[in-house]
Amino acid sequence: MPITIKQATINDLETLYKIERECFAVEAFTKTEIAHLLEDPNTISLIARVDGEIAGFTIGLIHDYGKTRAGHVYTIDVAIKYRRRGVGLRLLKELEQVFIKRGVKICYLEARFDNMAAQELYRKHGYAEARTLRDYYSRGAHGIRLVKRLS
Repeated sequence: MPITIKQATINDLETLYKIERECFAVEAFTKTEIAHLLEDPNTISLIARVDGEIAGFTIGLIHDYGKTRAGHVYTIDVAIKYRRRGVGLRLLKELEQVFIKRGVKICYLEARFDNMAAQELYRKHGYAEARTLRDYYSRGAHGIRLVKRLS
């Protein structure tokens, strides 16, 4: 199953929003928020295509903290029918490569505290727990921040 990665555009908005709603219930980005992120020049938005169909996407943002440039992975979404086929990992690796090309030294992301599948994927790919985020997603829905140094 070949996966191709391309830059997302505002023309992909409807499909990305559909996948976002499929992946997240309460915590889903709104269509307006996704549109804003797609149009923000500091945001990196990538789509994964399988057989011409958008199978998933990722959105990341670069921040400068003093002399350290950091990449924040806002979301990685994979349509249900394409899960467990390497789409999410491919998106993460491609986003990290863009971050590296733009001088990012550290990458971080958040996952729900109870989403063990996501945490396992990130840990296998070199991320380590940085801290627990109480009530990050909503009251009683805690998160975990994971961090990785990029070369």
